[in-house]
Amino acid sequence: MNKRVLVVEDDVAIGNLIKMTLATQQYEFDIARDGHSALQKALAMNPDVIILDLGLPDIDGVELITKIRSWTQTPIIVVSARGEEHDKINALDAGADDYVTKPFSVEELLARIRVALRRKSFEHQLENESPVFVNGHLQINYMANTVFVNGNEVHLTPIEYKLLVILSKHVGKVLTHNFILKEIWHNALQSDVPSLRVFMATLRKKIENNPANPKLIQTHVRVGYRMLRCHDEE
Repeated sequence: MNKRVLVVEDDVAIGNLIKMTLATQQYEFDIARDGHSALQKALAMNPDVIILDLGLPDIDGVELITKIRSWTQTPIIVVSARGEEHDKINALDAGADDYVTKPFSVEELLARIRVALRRKSFEHQLENESPVFVNGHLQINYMANTVFVNGNEVHLTPIEYKLLVILSKHVGKVLTHNFILKEIWHNALQSDVPSLRVFMATLRKKIENNPANPKLIQTHVRVGYRMLRCHDEE
C-alpha cells in the first residue's frame, strides 16, 4: 500500500510543486489550503506524513501542530519561509519532527519524508519487540539500563544515560535544547544550555567511534540535537 501524505499549503504554486513531486514517487496525497480543512483531512485520511506550512490564512502553523499532536504522533515536516531560529524552535517544541526552509529542493524534501517514514516504521517495530535498541554499533537495553558500543559495555553517568535514552526514543527527530532540558532536569532554564553541551560532549566521547566526526548524534546549531539512524546519514 502506498504511503499517504497530507500537504497543508495555501500557496498554490508550491502546493502543486509538492504534489507533482509526490506523484512521481507514487505517494498517495491530498492537499489542504487552510488549518481547519487540514484538521478534517488529517482525521479522515490518517496520513503517514504531514507536510505543513506555518503561514496559513486561518490558524498559525504552530497552533495547528499542537492541535494535531493532541491526538496523533504522525510525523510532521514543516516547510516554511520562516527561517528564523525562534520559528524553528517553536515549531519543533510544539511537536514538529523536522523543518525545511523555503526555498527548498524537492530531493531534500523527499529525503526528509523517507527519514520520517523510517522513523515511524522503527517506532512501530519497537512497540512489538524486546526493549533493546540497536543502532549501528550502539546497543541500549532499556530494562537492564546498560549500553554497549561495538559489543563492549560502556559506563555512563545517570545524566548521560538519560540523554541517550531520550535521543534514542525519538530517533530521527530534532529535539530542541528546551525539550531536552525539561526532560532531564524538569525545571531547567535556557541558560542551562552550556551545561547540556558539556554532557553531550562527554556522551559522544563514550558512544561515537570518532567523536570529532559524530555519526550517531547530530548537532543542529542553536536549535538542538538529533540521533540519526545509521542509514539516515545521507
